[in-house]
Amino acid sequence: MSRPTLDTWQEAPHNRWAFAHLGEVVPSATIARRRPASSAATVHLGALEPHVPDLRDRLESTFTDAFLVLRGDEVVAEYFRAGFAPDDRHLLMSVSKSLCGLVVGALADAAALDPARPVTDYVRELAGSAYDGPTVQHVLDMAIGIDYREDYLDPAAEVQRHDRSAGWRTRLEDDPVDTAEFLTTLRGNGSTGTFQYCSANTDVLAWIVERVTGLRYGEALSELLWSKLDADRDATITVDRAGFGFANGGVSCTARDLARVGRVVLDGGVASGGRVVSEDWVRAILAGGSPDAMPPSGFTEVFPRGSYTRQWWCTGNERGNVSGIGIHGQSLWLDPRTDAVIVKLSSWPEPDGPDLNRAQSELLLDVSEALDRLR
Repeated sequence: MSRPTLDTWQEAPHNRWAFAHLGEVVPSATIARRRPASSAATVHLGALEPHVPDLRDRLESTFTDAFLVLRGDEVVAEYFRAGFAPDDRHLLMSVSKSLCGLVVGALADAAALDPARPVTDYVRELAGSAYDGPTVQHVLDMAIGIDYREDYLDPAAEVQRHDRSAGWRTRLEDDPVDTAEFLTTLRGNGSTGTFQYCSANTDVLAWIVERVTGLRYGEALSELLWSKLDADRDATITVDRAGFGFANGGVSCTARDLARVGRVVLDGGVASGGRVVSEDWVRAILAGGSPDAMPPSGFTEVFPRGSYTRQWWCTGNERGNVSGIGIHGQSLWLDPRTDAVIVKLSSWPEPDGPDLNRAQSELLLDVSEALDRLR
């Protein structure tokens, strides 16, 4: 059956599907389950400010919308700019990838998938593409040579074509009709083992998740992660015209709920609602991947022993910091030394840039070191 349009969704047989998925046909707004929090600026930085020079100024100069420091169960500091409330959801961009890594981990722990098996064992439609040969683990670690430019400002780059296929930009006439078709068009040199950041990898993982669970990716994310967090609010994920969730960057949630995701990793894979992933899976994240697989980049300039594994960035520094990172200044930063999660959600004017990246990394490190003195 063809997908319903604005003119046909109320007619049989389309209405059988459309009445339960109207948000995928007609733009929709959330009807909140409780009164929203005040959108006046919320600033509780007192404990940290004496130990982090110019903390408030640095948050403002890096376009921070929400900042939260959670040590164990204690909220040490919070900052929400004017106009952004504590229970407002914020787009995570590529921090969404780290959530997907946990979902894949849960399925691997349950033996529903094997990271050592080829991708095409799960998604046969990818035969002949860059994913014909590499394993699921290669995709998790972004260790595949793919003809894919992650240049967010170049309309000719594959990442923008990816966005257009997923409904994030206006689709051009020759673009694939949806994310799945786009993924089948990707080609590469057949190499594996060297890190190449490629957002398409995460959507391949989401496709695998759908195949092994029989659920839409958003439903699997709910069942395997979000429903176990005791979250304050539902999260959201953008979907393409086929209803496929944009796993690589389309999740939105509150800062407090994102901090709960960080706690899952620091708490050995367990959330308040039960186990999400095994201790072995989170131990592997915290241990980091192979620094030898990392080509020179802005990340390795700041963290020379940096690596990437299971959809997480690993600094390789003496503190063992691990992070989910997204463009425009999104960070889910874990500091195992102080058992702390730092969430920083931002709206940088540009997607990326060495100065803002360095300023953000230095701020997160300074906050982590300040927590040493607050024990």
